[in-house]
Parts: sequence; structure tokens; C-alpha cells
Amino acid sequence: MSGQATSSPIVTLTPAPTLDRTYFVTNLISGAVNRADGVREELAGKGINVSRGLHLANISAPGIVPIGNADPAVLVRTGSAEFLTPLWVDGSLRVSTTILEHGGTTTKVNENPRPLSHEDWNAIVELTDKTVRQSGAKWLVIAGALPTYKDSGEYVSLRPIFERMQAQGVKVALDTSGEPLGYWAREGCATVMKPNAEELAFIVGRNLKTIGDVIDAAREVNAFGVDVVLASLGGDGMVAVTKDNAWSARTEPVKVINTVGAGDATLAGFLAAVVSNPIEAGQDDFGVGFNVPMGVRTAVQWGAIAVTQPTSGLTAVEPLPESTLNYSPDLSTALDEPAVGKPH
Repeated sequence: MSGQATSSPIVTLTPAPTLDRTYFVTNLISGAVNRADGVREELAGKGINVSRGLHLANISAPGIVPIGNADPAVLVRTGSAEFLTPLWVDGSLRVSTTILEHGGTTTKVNENPRPLSHEDWNAIVELTDKTVRQSGAKWLVIAGALPTYKDSGEYVSLRPIFERMQAQGVKVALDTSGEPLGYWAREGCATVMKPNAEELAFIVGRNLKTIGDVIDAAREVNAFGVDVVLASLGGDGMVAVTKDNAWSARTEPVKVINTVGAGDATLAGFLAAVVSNPIEAGQDDFGVGFNVPMGVRTAVQWGAIAVTQPTSGLTAVEPLPESTLNYSPDLSTALDEPAVGKPH
């Protein structure tokens, strides 16, 4: 079986993986027939992208994925067998299509996640628990869209996973979206959450116009029980917020080729720094037990290198651009892209 887990500090779970097809097009004409200059295919999903990035940095991070058995060769074909542990389920793998216009925009169309049976989801919970135990992991990443149950249409429940990880003393980083994002933010079960500005605005139900607005919103999420909020702010970099501290980090501008997967790269970079630089006795643990400022500084470096690459998953993590870290962010700084939050 692929993705055997031994002495891995991090395990990832991608509840709804996808087959990413990227079409490279010159002079895209909307509403017309266009010919692609090239096509690239990769197995993707937020957790998979995190595992792939960590694998490139020589950090073992086996990824758990439910995959439709209609395409049994997909792991080998996409070069993913080395770091993924599949649970084969009935059906096909959903497809996400990206159209990347040379020198222009990126357009992405995602299929909805494939629904799962209760039996399949329970098997995923068991496989995740087993992999974390066998690997001795201290972190579990749950990332990407959540599927629904086939019979009820309700989102699968993460509670059994949170309960098992808490019993083992394993920290959980959660990166999801939509209705599950708001629900699990308020449940406060995750150690780390990584919303972008729009998602953070959605959680708190109001607009975010300044760095101060972002920090205030993140502190609301801290109050729910989430130790660290990593807020991705696009060109404004990233802000990491705990109940007592806040840091902002960014890099110099880079040439942007493709923004898909950049958020996954930032989370991978954060975790790579955290597990590689454990807090020693007597050092400041920032009230959470791990090195948040080093993590966020590395996160923006990984995010910056990701947008210079054409794929949704990282293909290299070197050379990293320089990054700057601010221990006292200017709260009045206006966001380049204000975020609109819809009241709940």
C-alpha cells in the first residue's frame, strides 16, 4: 500500500480529493473554441498539496484520501503513490479544471465533492486515526472541501476525528470553506485555522478593511477556542493571531503565474517550520506550544514560491524569497483587497 507512515511528524487528510487538469492557453477568447498549448494533470486537494510540499522538503507527511475506484491507476499516473494512503471507494474521482492564460487570468471550475456513505466516512476516520498512531505524528491537517453523506446530504462530521486527536494530544490544523468553515470555527476544536480574508470576513459576518480589522476578527475565532488563526491576505501577506499576540509577514513582490494552491503552500510552509524548530525548554512558546512567528515567516515564503509555479501543487521549495516579519503590525494599514463579510 502507498504512503506507509513511519516517524512522520504530520499526517494530512483530504476528505474530497480532485483530479486537477490545467489547460495552458494563449490569447483565450471567451465563448469561442480555444486550443490548449499544453495540458497538465495532477491529483490535488488541499491536504494532498500540503503533503506534496512537505515531501519536497524531506518532511514525511502521509496523506489520507478517499479515491473513487473507477481510476485505479491515478496514484501512479500522477506521481502521488509515494506519499498518499488511499481508501478506495465506489465511484469516480471529481475533476477540477483550470484554464491558465499566458500572461493573463486563471479560471478554475471545480466539481462538487463526491458524497460518501457513512461506512466509507467511518473507514476514513479509522484509517486517519491508525496512521496518526503508527507514525507518531504530532499534527493532523484536515484540508479542503468536505463531502456530504449519500443518504442525508449533510456534511460529514469531523467530531470523531477531533475527539480522537485530542485524546492523543495531536494538534489539528483545519483549512476548509463554506458552511463547514463557519461551523467548525465556532466549535473551536482546531488548534490552527487558515482562512483567507474573505473567509475570515464570512466567519465574523462583517467587512474587513484594515489589518486591525483582520486581527480583531481573528481574535473572535481565538475566543471560540482556536489557538492560532493564519489569515492569508494575498498581496498583503499573512497575519498570524493568537489571543495575546499578532504578527504580520510578507515577501517582496514575485512574478505571479498561478495562484491556485498558494494557500496550501503557506500552510505547508508554516508546519514545516514549526515541526523543524520545536520549542526548547525555557523558550517562549507564545502561549500555544509552538513557534508561531517562525511559522508565519516561512509560510509567506512558501506561498510566494508557489505562485511562481504553474501547478496547483508545489514542484519545488527552493530558492525561497526573503521574507519580513513584523511583531507589531500597523493596525491602520488598509488592505489592498478589502474583504466583504455577509452577516449570518
